[in-house]
Amino acid sequence: MIQGFVFSVSAAFTFGLLAILVKLSYQAGLEAMELLQYRWLTGAAILAVYLFLKDRSLLRANPRTLLKAFLLGAVGHGMGSTCFFKSLMYIPASSSALILYFYPVVVTLLSILFFRMRTNRIVLLSLVLVISGCSLVFYDAFLKALDIRGILFILATMLIYSCSLIVTQIFLRRERFLTLTFYMVLFTALAFLPLHNPFQAFDLNGRQLLLCLSLGLIPTAIAYIFLFRAIETVGSAYTSIFSTFEPVTTVVMSFLVLNENIVPYQILGMTLIIAGIILPNLKALTAKKRGLATAGGE
Repeated sequence: MIQGFVFSVSAAFTFGLLAILVKLSYQAGLEAMELLQYRWLTGAAILAVYLFLKDRSLLRANPRTLLKAFLLGAVGHGMGSTCFFKSLMYIPASSSALILYFYPVVVTLLSILFFRMRTNRIVLLSLVLVISGCSLVFYDAFLKALDIRGILFILATMLIYSCSLIVTQIFLRRERFLTLTFYMVLFTALAFLPLHNPFQAFDLNGRQLLLCLSLGLIPTAIAYIFLFRAIETVGSAYTSIFSTFEPVTTVVMSFLVLNENIVPYQILGMTLIIAGIILPNLKALTAKKRGLATAGGE
């Protein structure tokens, strides 16, 4: 549980920077389709180098693994990331996160349905805290007139991402998570290859190039390694609960980088989110300490 918590929060932090980098990229004159292509191509290249240096055998995959990676990448993450990038063209990052971060409830319900996940009061209370926190963090978004196109795109993102987490948990059985991660990113990159001329990357200025490289490295290569490792460790439901640290990252970085205001509702909401993340771990921590004390006594 502790390892899953660390992996999930690490994934959440790196994914939380995605909306910030996309907004900065739009400000720098880049468009959605080229950003999507550069992000996934760069991420695939970085992962390929990492696996080559770490263990070349991780680059070997059988047809079953490649099929799983294709479904997760070209189909699932391809559509999901497109909807997410499109939503940021019409509504603020905070508004996108408000709708997106109802996905822990969806994932938990799906886990109960498909995996017969046993729920308890701690898990349910954690979900209540997380959703309440997200609502408060982005309370001001309700007061703004939101573009319906952005709302529809982020709703689609939420549903696709929820299903992808469940499918990922199923696909990770008897698979090496690094291998599946790499080929998932690679197939996503190949899906976006025909949609934009990749050689236009040579026309990017220094700032644009740095933003594209950052998109490939931080919220792609690094983030998906942490995400898949977390799902492998504790499952998709707990990963989705722990990963709700992501909107906290988005709000804080929006304030620091994009000069967006943080209101008291958001501060209270972030506190509830952190409480919701920590709560499921308290029981595990207590049990571990008792186990160590018992072992020491023996």
